[in-house]
Amino acid sequence: MRRILFPLILGIVGCAILIQLGLWQLRRMEWKEGLLDQVEAGIQADPVPLPAAIDPSMKYLPVTVTGTTTGAEIDVLSHTKEQGGGYQVVSRFITVDGRAIMLDRGFVPQELRHVERGAVRLAVRGNLHWPDEKGSATPEPNLDENIWFARDVPAMAEVLETEPVLVVASFVEGDAQGIEPIPVAVEGIPNNHLSYAVQWFLIAATWAGMTLGLIWRIRQRKY
Repeated sequence: MRRILFPLILGIVGCAILIQLGLWQLRRMEWKEGLLDQVEAGIQADPVPLPAAIDPSMKYLPVTVTGTTTGAEIDVLSHTKEQGGGYQVVSRFITVDGRAIMLDRGFVPQELRHVERGAVRLAVRGNLHWPDEKGSATPEPNLDENIWFARDVPAMAEVLETEPVLVVASFVEGDAQGIEPIPVAVEGIPNNHLSYAVQWFLIAATWAGMTLGLIWRIRQRKY
């Protein structure tokens, strides 16, 4: 009995820790689902006119803007399930009260990227957004080809000479010029806690199996 006591204790303690980690991930999943419900409610709220002062704390705020594109745009590499690869078009947009902001008008397939899109007047309903897309492995934009690999609000604003304000269109009234809006949605916000919980529980099961195997081998040894 004394020979198996240490591995038994180690197995029990290890399984307990791993199971608690799995349960913690389930609690995190419940928290994240509640947060996503709040975000979705905010996204779907009644829009307001574009505020005079804007900061990232207003992320997802529904707004309405009316104005004119200038023809200057940034093409962000993107894709959709329906059309495959293409680009998300971020245009320089001058509002009726003279503010220069950025308007994410939506998606165009690869073959429509170089279609001429001149200035056009639009009335837009959408959401303020600060996408968290740029990571350490994200390539720098190819400014010569005007191809970006992530929406980086401050960097795009500097290139387009606008306020660091991005409105992602959900509905456009006017000539969309072949661009299909991609509204902000909670589907783009990751919630991987269930898969993490399953991983911890599987590790706990493996730990328990290895512990039982070790105890069996110890008991098979002859004195």
